[in-house]
Amino acid sequence: MTKIRKKKDGINKGDHSFNPDRARAAKGKGGVNMRDKSTINRLKMYRGGKAIRNRDGKIVKAAAFQGWVPCGTVSRVEPNRRWFGNTRVIGQSSLQTFQEEMGKVMKDPYQVVMRQTKLPITLLQEKAKHARVHLLDTESFETTFGKKKQRKRPTLKVADMESLVKTAEESTDKYDHEKDRDLEREDEGIRDEAKEPVFNKGTSSRIWGELYKVIDSSDVVIQVLDARDPQGTRCKHIEKFMTDEKKYKHLIFVLNKVDLVPTWVTQRWVAILSQEFPTLAVHASVTNPFGKGALIQLLRQFAKLHQDKKQISVGFIGYPNVGKSSIINTLRKKRVCKVAPIAGETKVWQYITLMRRIFLIDCPGVVYPTGETETELVLKGVVRVENIKNPEDYIGAVLERVKPEYIQRTYRIPEWTDAEDFLDKLARRTGKLLKGAEPDVSTVAKMMLNDWQRGKIPFFVKPPNMEVQDKKTIKNVEKQKSVTEKTEKDVEKQTEENDKDGSVENTDKVGVVQDLTEINVEPKFLEDDIQDLVPMETPGDDDDDDLDDDEEVEDNDEEVEMNQTDRKSVV
Repeated sequence: MTKIRKKKDGINKGDHSFNPDRARAAKGKGGVNMRDKSTINRLKMYRGGKAIRNRDGKIVKAAAFQGWVPCGTVSRVEPNRRWFGNTRVIGQSSLQTFQEEMGKVMKDPYQVVMRQTKLPITLLQEKAKHARVHLLDTESFETTFGKKKQRKRPTLKVADMESLVKTAEESTDKYDHEKDRDLEREDEGIRDEAKEPVFNKGTSSRIWGELYKVIDSSDVVIQVLDARDPQGTRCKHIEKFMTDEKKYKHLIFVLNKVDLVPTWVTQRWVAILSQEFPTLAVHASVTNPFGKGALIQLLRQFAKLHQDKKQISVGFIGYPNVGKSSIINTLRKKRVCKVAPIAGETKVWQYITLMRRIFLIDCPGVVYPTGETETELVLKGVVRVENIKNPEDYIGAVLERVKPEYIQRTYRIPEWTDAEDFLDKLARRTGKLLKGAEPDVSTVAKMMLNDWQRGKIPFFVKPPNMEVQDKKTIKNVEKQKSVTEKTEKDVEKQTEENDKDGSVENTDKVGVVQDLTEINVEPKFLEDDIQDLVPMETPGDDDDDDLDDDEEVEDNDEEVEMNQTDRKSVV
C-alpha cells in the first residue's frame, strides 16, 4: 500500500533561527526580536554556504558569488553617484584653516592630540618637504654620462661681478683661521690633555642605550632638573630628539630639590620653563615630600587620555645625582630604588609599579658631551668626589660662586685670601693634619665638595632677566597656564561622549595646580636673596588626590598616599 504524501502549503514549520516562517512567540528563542527574511538572506550570504547538487552530483544551485551568468547577459552598476566621485572633498580655505589650527596644537606642549591615527595628519605635511630626492628623475645617465650628455650651467649666487666682489669681501672679513679645520698646521708638540676616565661617566654607549630603551618604552617622559641650576642640568639633545622623532610622547620637566633654593626662585624657574614644556616643582622625600600629589594627579590625567591602552609607562631621565630614583621612592613612599647622594648609583633601567595602570621606569644618569669643563662636571655632581685625584683644584670655583657670608657661616672661617689659604685654615680648624702638622688639603677639599653636592652650602643660579622680568610677566604666564587646567572629570566625560557618538576629539588639555608657599626651605638665606612671591590667579582647589580602589598599588604592603598640601601652582 503506497503512502499518500500531503501537499505542502509552501510554509516551512522548522523552528531553527534561519527559518523566516517559524512561529513568533512572546517568549523563547528570539522572542519578539526574531530575524526577518532579509536578515536571514544576508547572514546566509556572509556564510557563503554550499552549492546544491542533485543525485548525479551536478550543481543545481550554485553557492553565493559562484554562479554563472548566461552568455549575453548585460550587467549593470547601481546608479549611485558615490561610485563615481570622491566622497571626502575639502575646500582650499578649509584645508588651510585645518593646517594652521592643527599645527598650533601639535606645537603646544599643553595640548594632547587624541586618536591621531584617525585624523588626516598627512594634510599637515607638505610632500615637497618630506619627499626623497630621486637623482635619476632629474639627471639620467644618458644626459650626464652618455653620448648625448648635456653641459649644465653652474649655479651662481650672484648676478654680476660687483655682487661677487662684495660677497667675497664679506666672507674674507668673517674668516677666522683658528676655526678653519681644513687648514694644515705645523705640529708644535702641544696638544690638549686627555680627560681622565672618571670625567667620562654617563657618556658611554651602554648608558645611552639604556636611555633610549627608556624613551622607547615610555608614554610620558619626565626630565628631572636640579632647582639650583635648571639650565645647567637640561639635556637639549634629548629635548630636540623628543620633539623631532617622538612627537607622540609627552615630555615634562620636574624641578627637584626645591627645598634648597628660595621659593621665589622656584616660582620664576617654573614660569620660565613652563613656556617650553609643562613644569612641576617637587621635593623628593619619603617622610615630608612636596609636589607628590600634583605629580600623581598629572600622571592620572595622562592615563585618562590614553584609555585605549591597558597601562602607561612613565620614564624618568636626567643628569646623574638630580634625584630620579628619589622621586620614584617618594611616589611609592618606600625605598623601591637604590638611592645615594652620589652620582652613578643607578646602573640599569628598572620597572616599578605605581598603580594598576601606571608604571614607572628608572633610568641611569646620562651626560651629553657638550664640551663642559672638568670644573663644571664636578660642580654639577656628575663625578664622584672620592674618585677625583686633585679635589683642591675645584675649591676656587666653589668660593667664586658662593657668597662669602654663606662660607663664613657654614665653616666658621672669618676671612681668607685664596683657595689654598681657605683650605689651610679649614684643615686646622677641623683637625685634618698630616705628619709635621701639615694640613691635609685633599681631605678637606673632598669634604667641601661633598657638602656642595649634598646642598649643605647655600647656592642657586638666579633666573635670567631677573631685574627686567616684572610681576606682570609672571602673572601672565601663570594665567596662561591656569587656562590649560582641566579636571579629571571633564577629561573622562569628554572621552565617554566621543566613544558614544564616534566623533574624534582633536585635543585635550591637562594640568595641575600647586601652592609653592608650602615648600619647606631648609637653608637660611640672606635678606638680599629673599623676595616676595608674585600673587597668582589660581582657579581653585582640585579634587581629592587620594587613589581610587581600582588604582591601588599592586604591592599590598603599603599603599600610595597623596600629599594634600601641594596644590596651587599651575603646570
